[in-house]
Amino acid sequence: MAESKQIKTMVDVGKAALQVSDGERVEKTLLRAKGPGDDKIHTWPHLVRAEFLCFLAVLAFMLVWSLLVDAPLEQPAAPTRTPNPSKAPWYFLGLQEILVFFDPWHAGVVLPSFIIVGLMVLPFIDINPKGNGYFCYADRKWEILTFFGGFHFLWIVLIVVGTFLRGPGWNWFWPWEVWDSHKVVAMSNVDLPYLFGFRDYTLSALFGLAVVGGYFVIGTALMYWLIVRAKGREFMERWGMARFGLASFLFLNMIAVVIKLVMRMGFNIKYIMVTPWINI
Repeated sequence: MAESKQIKTMVDVGKAALQVSDGERVEKTLLRAKGPGDDKIHTWPHLVRAEFLCFLAVLAFMLVWSLLVDAPLEQPAAPTRTPNPSKAPWYFLGLQEILVFFDPWHAGVVLPSFIIVGLMVLPFIDINPKGNGYFCYADRKWEILTFFGGFHFLWIVLIVVGTFLRGPGWNWFWPWEVWDSHKVVAMSNVDLPYLFGFRDYTLSALFGLAVVGGYFVIGTALMYWLIVRAKGREFMERWGMARFGLASFLFLNMIAVVIKLVMRMGFNIKYIMVTPWINI
């Protein structure tokens, strides 16, 4: 009897402690961060209230802007009279701009596929536990810099170029220049093998293949050396060769887009590898 009473008392004490714990948890929802060490606050009501106020401010700004500025509408669409230049919607202008610098299959199929695959494998590649939920630059500077370069430079900048700097005939017009539909730009694009004297299809294809393969081999080795030097071999062993190889391949493809843009804009180089079936 005494033992059962003691067990009942322990159960009652446990329930009381649970109630006290729940009560403390409820009270903490009303607390605010008071110092640098107390950086954890609850989503409701603090974060939701701030987001709602920002939403109202942006909504008011957009309403006022829509009343004061007319929408930039063009003439009604006519199937027999297409505009010059004929541009895609703004969110596809980056892709349309890439078509100027790459073969259509590469710009329209390969590169967008790499973007989708890269976003899908991010949880597999990223093993950095620091900054989870905070995304601080000090803890995730390489991740943030990669995203900034890939999204802002390779996408937003290309959208801006396609919107404001591409005029009639898809020619380049600076902001202070008038869009002249009769402007003719003489461009003599040349393939990279031709610059080195390779005119035969077989030799030019082998030369281009050597350049592309050498770029990935040397780039992968350089990335491995830089990561080992910055993070140490322990990080590389923990990361694994499969993750490193996939991340290196995607990153080098992203850098290759920048290199190709510079080569085309600065030296009028059209293709790196030329074959009768496929061009890179």
